[in-house]
Amino acid sequence: MSWRKLLQLNVLLLLALFAIPTSPLASTITGYQPVVINYLDSSGARQLAIRSFSKAGTPYYLVVDQDTLATKLAPATSVKPATAEATPFDDILAKKTAPPYSLQNFGLKHAIRPVSGMFLSVDLCPSKRPFEKGMFEALTAISRTSGRPTPVAICISGAWLSTHREELSWLKDQEQKGLLAITWVNHSLSHFYDPALLLERNFMLAAGTNQRMEILANEVAMLEAGITPSPFFRFPGLVSDERLAKLLRELSLIPLGADAWLAKGEAPRDGSIILVHGNGNEPPGIVKLMKLLQSSNSPHFLPLTAATTASRNNLLDKAATAGQR
Repeated sequence: MSWRKLLQLNVLLLLALFAIPTSPLASTITGYQPVVINYLDSSGARQLAIRSFSKAGTPYYLVVDQDTLATKLAPATSVKPATAEATPFDDILAKKTAPPYSLQNFGLKHAIRPVSGMFLSVDLCPSKRPFEKGMFEALTAISRTSGRPTPVAICISGAWLSTHREELSWLKDQEQKGLLAITWVNHSLSHFYDPALLLERNFMLAAGTNQRMEILANEVAMLEAGITPSPFFRFPGLVSDERLAKLLRELSLIPLGADAWLAKGEAPRDGSIILVHGNGNEPPGIVKLMKLLQSSNSPHFLPLTAATTASRNNLLDKAATAGQR
């Protein structure tokens, strides 16, 4: 059996394991569906429910705070629809899913307003190798010195999640200890890649790809693993097209790019979204990040949500302390 056919069989197995469930016997989460419901929470904050589902028989919504972009799960009984109005989330979603469309690195690549700091994103693509624990430990060491959790966006694929449960548990433990403030970013379910294919026919653009399933089923897998998806989505390989951009807008997701992919020699600056791979597959990027962390001019990391709200100091502070729950 060829390598490609074996990979395709593995992808089909993953889809079977993490497909949007239709029976309580398959999963604790059932009936997972996109919705768009504006409402005000008990404090008067503007919220947007973007998914509805049942967990162990209880109805819930996945909700985005329309000012801070923090996400949470809300019992369906707490969501009372209200009149829609223009919000910062509407603005950034519209701008970052609008043309011109590009094959590579479409979406949010840099803070939309000036900031003093950078945004670290770590991709966990499918890999048989151990994750870069030393790099994550370096981030927790910063937290122990600063007394604050170090912000990091972790872009997680279902194919990585299904084979690295202990490593995910370690990451969640660091989050619970207040050492990491993690924004969990959907990075697709299978993260298909064939080095023999052109980009136009690769990753999520490969023939036969159920793009909606790749996105929604991975959200289910994340929720089942006890992590709450953010309103960001990173395309595998940073490869997309107009159809995918429009699908993200329909699903209320902001495409996440990067302007400082360290392994490619791109230099970060204030406002940069840094990209490294924490799955063991791209050591040069980790080496460069470790040098940055150990330098006298070590970067100040900000929560990813602040890349869209940085002009509002109160929202920046709220995002920095709240992270993604």
